Amino acid sequence: MLINFIGVLFDGIAYGSLLFLISVGLSVTMGLMNFINLAHGAFAMLGGYVCVMLLSHLGLPFLLALPLAFIAAAVVGVVLERLLYRRLYQASPLDQVLFSMGMVFMAVAAATWVFGPSQQPVELPGWLRGQVSLLGLGLNLNLSFGAYRLFLIAVVALITGALGLLMRRTRFGAQIRAAVDNRQAAAGLGINVGRVFSLTFALGSGLAGLGGGLGIDVLGLDPTFPIKYMVYFLLVVVVGGAGTIRGPLIAALILGVADVTGKYYVPGAGAFVIYALMVLLLILFPAGLTGRRV
Repeated sequence: MLINFIGVLFDGIAYGSLLFLISVGLSVTMGLMNFINLAHGAFAMLGGYVCVMLLSHLGLPFLLALPLAFIAAAVVGVVLERLLYRRLYQASPLDQVLFSMGMVFMAVAAATWVFGPSQQPVELPGWLRGQVSLLGLGLNLNLSFGAYRLFLIAVVALITGALGLLMRRTRFGAQIRAAVDNRQAAAGLGINVGRVFSLTFALGSGLAGLGGGLGIDVLGLDPTFPIKYMVYFLLVVVVGGAGTIRGPLIAALILGVADVTGKYYVPGAGAFVIYALMVLLLILFPAGLTGRRV
């Protein structure tokens, strides 16, 4: 029983780490630009399909395909931000929602036309397949964890640390924080807010693409991906609070563990556990875990 619980907890942490990696860009862009981008999952889907093409058709190594997925999603993100998104920064929330939903349906249609409606398989390298055995300290337990999920947690931990350093220790991070706190004051101090917007949008899109590539084995990949996981990404931002890194990280881990635990122990009602927990957290923390209202 204890081994099963630890295994479920570990899978929930891995799942939550993946949700955080994809959602953190949405958190920062919503906090910075006040733009309700429901099409954020489309960038994750793009990264996933880039990984599939690089791995299956070009035979590139997995560790090379991941940064290329990040770059592809970031480039597409900055192009769309310059051409389309920035025209709607001052639009009403309804216009933003309608626009981003239109982007979602266009992405779904394009992916279906190019790749077909079926799930895209991906073959992981041999060192990421199988189990890694760890002895339970003082518990006489032989614990085995999936190698790929250990790799996923390690990658997300490194990226989270890098994001924290970027936000706290660099000039660009200071500009992002200033723009999040007060966009007009930041512009008055000489910060090129438009450039900060573009670079931040590219970073968020790239992280979503990286998460989409990493998540093929966990989340699956088909043209309905942006619709299927749209609510999950929004939950992470709403519960964690927009414009931060720590809040969405905590929210993603809580929701990931709750979702996996609910589906494992109460499969009949497991899909509703995460929503019940969201309602409870929003009642307790109406402005998000970090106090930033979305």
